[in-house]
Amino acid sequence: MYDFHNSALTPIQTILLNAAILSIIVVSLMRSERSLRDQSQWTMMALLVVFGVSGRILMEPLPNVQPVTVLVIMAGAYYGAPRALALAATIALASNVLFLGHGPWTIFQALGWGALGVVGASLAHRLIVDGELRVNLLAVVAAASGFAFNWIVSLSILLNAEPSMLAPYLLNGLVFDLYHAAGNVAFVAWISVPLGDMMLRHRKDPTRKSVRDLVPN
Repeated sequence: MYDFHNSALTPIQTILLNAAILSIIVVSLMRSERSLRDQSQWTMMALLVVFGVSGRILMEPLPNVQPVTVLVIMAGAYYGAPRALALAATIALASNVLFLGHGPWTIFQALGWGALGVVGASLAHRLIVDGELRVNLLAVVAAASGFAFNWIVSLSILLNAEPSMLAPYLLNGLVFDLYHAAGNVAFVAWISVPLGDMMLRHRKDPTRKSVRDLVPN
């Protein structure tokens, strides 16, 4: 009897397989979203958590390439900073506990993605104009956010290292920062338009600026 389940994949085959699985998840979530009868933003947030956690796990073979950064920026733009912060923390905690490894760095990841959600909320009036997502501007913001997120997470080394080690650590990580930035641009090109349409359908008042959620009335 042949043991086909014992065959080993090359790194490229693994990446292609995982990308295909992630594509199936994206299509499934889009079809699921269209069947929703209400406009609950929290239901949409739950779908985004599923996609974010799945994306982190499946894209793990590619260093620093995952869809979460783009997700939280768009969540901030469409739904405001509080929901983007909740999304960032949930994805970071769930994916780390379930698969990637949980530790002190998780809080820095949650803070980093949460900060980018606040950036998305503050730029909502620029990123979304008359209900249309400005993809080119989002790509620029996402690319810059790749560097910002990695630098925030890099602060976690200060828990066990001297402050003088931070600068060399950041310099050594520039290649991975570029991976993150390039991956973000790729995800913007791939998913931002259909994802933006989905999120807009669950935005209670598309004419409001999500940045208003940053401060109480």
